[in-house]
Amino acid sequence: MLKIVPFEEEYKNVFRDLNLLWLERFFYVEEKDHELLNDCQKHVLTRGGLIFIGLLNQIPVGCYSLLKKSDGIFELGKMAVDENFQGLKIGQQMLAHAIDFGKRNQWEKIELYSSTKLNTALHIYRKFGFKEVVLEDSAPYARSDIKMELIL
Repeated sequence: MLKIVPFEEEYKNVFRDLNLLWLERFFYVEEKDHELLNDCQKHVLTRGGLIFIGLLNQIPVGCYSLLKKSDGIFELGKMAVDENFQGLKIGQQMLAHAIDFGKRNQWEKIELYSSTKLNTALHIYRKFGFKEVVLEDSAPYARSDIKMELIL
């Protein structure tokens, strides 16, 4: 059974490494990725964001972050699952956790940026109620060609 826990310093390398492997597999690592992954304390946590780690039998197998954009609006990002554990719906469990967390904290909405190359991910986001919205010209990543949001 997957247990999702808040970030602790011991998971710093797990968060970085899971994301780097995913990015290198599907895209490439951008400068903003390096900044966030190499100093998640500074670029996520001290700015009011959160990071969660998915543990399966105490083994870290997944992660995601919620970047604070403004009061009640967070950006879901850096969601990655160890490829050895894919197919177990870990990503869906983490997504459900993020949505429940946002609802419990009475957030307005959760946004995300993705790529139309990631058909499976987009299908899951839509399944959970995310809707496509206009992608601004200043999208945070070059690979992002779609923006979605879920009104909570």
